Amino acid sequence: MLFSLDSGIEVMPAETIETDAGRTVCFTGHRESSVIPYMKDPVYSRITLRTVQLMLFRYIDMAVEYGYKSFISGLAVGTDLWAAKYILNKKRADSSIRLIGVMPYLRHAERFSSSYREMLEDVEKGADMLLTTNTDPTVVYGKSRTGENTSPDLYRVRNYFMVDHASAVISYFNEGSFKSGTYQTLNYAVRQGLKIRRFGLEDAYSVIDECGADIESIRRKLVFMENVFDLPY
Repeated sequence: MLFSLDSGIEVMPAETIETDAGRTVCFTGHRESSVIPYMKDPVYSRITLRTVQLMLFRYIDMAVEYGYKSFISGLAVGTDLWAAKYILNKKRADSSIRLIGVMPYLRHAERFSSSYREMLEDVEKGADMLLTTNTDPTVVYGKSRTGENTSPDLYRVRNYFMVDHASAVISYFNEGSFKSGTYQTLNYAVRQGLKIRRFGLEDAYSVIDECGADIESIRRKLVFMENVFDLPY
């Protein structure tokens, strides 16, 4: 048996997943460090980050409204954990919503900040399933070096697994980030024919352009967004 190094919760092999892919969404997106402040002015750092998060949460709400019930998070810093934490809140009001956490390997969070490790622990404890795509407890990410058990494919395998068990992807993706794991995952999802619903910093900036740095105005605008899952493409 395997257990999380952060929460102590039992971790199951990924192949034990139980979900209806047709009603399942997975996430891919950038880390917090990718959120460049509006106008590149540090005074807007907080409102820019919060706008990105609120857009992500609105996309999740729209997915639920459309009929999706299961959500797969890769438990990574940034988009994945923001989404997972929000889904835990939604689960309190709707017990039919399921959260599946998929880690790429057991030691994946060793370099997380303390705040993200706390978030990860909460998410793992609240998830309906906690899985790993690599069950070797000693493996770490990296290129092979003498005396170390490493693999350069751990994140790609996790990302592709999530796509293979979903029918839609919600993504925070910034144009031009073509060397990122997010781009790799989106590209694979397109090839697999999944429904892609994504937004980026330019979308967040447009919201701030219209609403200013007033968080309540931003919330109200996002609430009245057209459901992106109703769109034909």
